[in-house]
Amino acid sequence: MATRIDAFDVGDYVVYPKHGVGRVIELQKQEIAGMQLELYVLRFEKERMTLRVPVNKVESIGMRKLSSDKTLREALDTLKGKPKVKRTMWSRRAQEYEAKINSGDLVSIAEVTRDLFRADDQPEQSYSERQIFEAASSRLARELAAMEKTDEQAALKKILAILNEHAPKYYDTAETA
Repeated sequence: MATRIDAFDVGDYVVYPKHGVGRVIELQKQEIAGMQLELYVLRFEKERMTLRVPVNKVESIGMRKLSSDKTLREALDTLKGKPKVKRTMWSRRAQEYEAKINSGDLVSIAEVTRDLFRADDQPEQSYSERQIFEAASSRLARELAAMEKTDEQAALKKILAILNEHAPKYYDTAETA
């Protein structure tokens, strides 16, 4: 059942949808409940967490390699777009944002980052808005950093620079795009 076509090697960066970017540090064989399992051992440095993922569950979990350059460009272009602010209750929007972040889809994470971004001269965010923005931007920055072989801080600076450059043109409500 386990196909080795999309296999990950030790040292590869991978995206685990609920936790973001991790690194394969080991391939293990373990006997669990009388069954021989092959496991990827993932290390998430930021969370100081190690996770063991059965090789045969990789696809159903949605674990994947880092995004393609095309997907990264699409995500960065998404940051330049007009924020979509829905007029639904915050609790419902928060659930939708969390679902997008946990999907592991880079473009969806970029949408959340763009929609919740507030420049210094804009109204203050609520605590929960800020938390979700930070979760999304951090997840985006970690994948960008892994792809560009830099650190999360440098990647986050790049993301914020794009947002600060493009967001002001959407502040003025009289201006339509």
